[in-house]
Parts: sequence; C-alpha cells; structure tokens
Amino acid sequence: MSAKLVFLGRLADLAGASELDVPGGALQDILATLPAPLALALLDERVRFALNGELVGERALVLGDGDELAFLPPVSGG
Repeated sequence: MSAKLVFLGRLADLAGASELDVPGGALQDILATLPAPLALALLDERVRFALNGELVGERALVLGDGDELAFLPPVSGG
C-alpha cells in the first residue's frame, strides 16, 4: 500500500523533490519519518492540504493505497 506526497513552492525546496512515495497510513506517522525541518513546515497552520485534488481541513488524515496528498504553502503577493 503506497501513497504520494506532493510538495509545492518552498515546500518542494525543503523536501528536495516535488513528490515522494510513502507507505500509506496515518499522516502523523508518515510525517514522523520525514526530516524534522520538512515535517515542521508541513504542519504550519498556514499550509493547506489537498487530498486527491480536493481541499481538506482535517489534519488527522489516513492515507490509503493510491492516495495523493498535496501540501499547499501560503502564497505571498504584492
């Protein structure tokens, strides 16, 4: 069972890649396997989540086989 994490913007820079295949399971368990700076950035309250293309507000997610979770960083503009 595997899922995909997708990182956008500065989060991709922190991750060193735009995508990462991970075993499915509870998001908190998946994040615990990532480097601490990346995991902390992903947990920032301003980062939005999109599960399989739909924005979700729930952070206690469980990823199943084939799920894709995108992390959307805050956007600054001027």
